[in-house]
Amino acid sequence: MKLKIFISVSVFAVFLTACSNNQLKHDASGTFEADEVMVSSEESGKLISFNIQEGDILKKDSVIAEIDPLQLSLQQQQVEAHIQSLSQKTLDVQPQIKLLKDQIAVQQTQLANLQQEKKRVENLLKADAATSKQLDDINYQIESVQKQIAVNNQQIAVFINNTETQNRSILSEAPSLEKQAAQFKDRARRTHVVNPINGTVLTKYAMEGEVTSAGKGLYKIADLSSILLRAYITGTQLPEVKIGQTVKVFIDNGKDNYKEYSGTITWVADKAEFTPKTIQTKDERANLVYAIKIKVKNDGYLKIGMYGEVQFTPNP
Repeated sequence: MKLKIFISVSVFAVFLTACSNNQLKHDASGTFEADEVMVSSEESGKLISFNIQEGDILKKDSVIAEIDPLQLSLQQQQVEAHIQSLSQKTLDVQPQIKLLKDQIAVQQTQLANLQQEKKRVENLLKADAATSKQLDDINYQIESVQKQIAVNNQQIAVFINNTETQNRSILSEAPSLEKQAAQFKDRARRTHVVNPINGTVLTKYAMEGEVTSAGKGLYKIADLSSILLRAYITGTQLPEVKIGQTVKVFIDNGKDNYKEYSGTITWVADKAEFTPKTIQTKDERANLVYAIKIKVKNDGYLKIGMYGEVQFTPNP
């Protein structure tokens, strides 16, 4: 009987020793986090399309939601119609110019006839068959017609100059209006909400049919294919770590069991901070610690907020 009791006590002691040996000795600990992206619309309006759910896996550059673009489209059409109407406001000086040129053609014919008549009178005057007054009258008529031709040419130049000035003033509105139309077109394009990264929808903040505003969050997304463990180390541990270093990461896997992952240190804080209340460090007496981030490939089990422990060196 005594032998059986001794064996039982020995087995129990071995069991307790095994349980004690199964306790993980870690160098640092922390919680998992991810680089979360808040996605919002760049325009205000009614959500006419928004069909995602929390947990959905979205691809980068896919259109996730659409804001009603009707008002922006109407404003764009209004500006484009205004641009087209500018050409109707411009003046066409060609009819007036044609009229003046027709008059000049008649006057030039008159001038040619008068010059021939002048030669005839000059010849008659040499033969004493005409008087000096007849020649003076013809010269006066020639001068008058020449003045009329000059006035008409001047009027043509004035019409062209004034019309070009007025038309330039009207058409000068076109560049600014074209920019306005381009702005409305760009804003209409931005009513399509494009997903910025490959990732999983963490939280959805709006529903289809709601009216949203520019900058208001529609959903939060993060790439969970790799997840970050934010842990804290003491100043004495700082020389032991460096960026790019491979470490072991452990998470709880049932009672007294751990699941092991391989991680890589991607960031080490360049200044110390006070020990967070929820974090246990290797040296619990340390008041100042340094934050580090460890990138771990996610097999689907790791979640944001999950607790993890880190070993820089294997357990003895």
